[in-house]
Amino acid sequence: QVQVVESGGGLVQAGGSLRLSCAVSGDPYQSYSMAWFRQAPGKEREFVAGINWDGSSTYYWDSLKGRFAISRDSRTNTARLRASELTPEDTAVYYCAAARQDCSGDGCVYAYWGRGTQVTVSS
Repeated sequence: QVQVVESGGGLVQAGGSLRLSCAVSGDPYQSYSMAWFRQAPGKEREFVAGINWDGSSTYYWDSLKGRFAISRDSRTNTARLRASELTPEDTAVYYCAAARQDCSGDGCVYAYWGRGTQVTVSS
């Protein structure tokens, strides 16, 4: 059974930065492409960033490019999201997701999801 677990959320002041981590466990012989999504109160879930199996390809939502950076350790199926210059509009539940395909953006089918971690940015 594949499990996706996020960590690292919390409260941060506007202008600050935060690092989220995600670990995928399950089939030890399977690599997973990984991605971060977020959902703010009253809004639909939106894509933040994705990364493929070996980290050679990344994909970002245009409006977030430059402030968010995704990276990974392909040996352990762990991924991180670094967010900087945070604003209150970045307040959301951040979800990690995993896909079996080697992909980073459009076309990925993220079949496995974590429960999310809350990020709150205070003004």
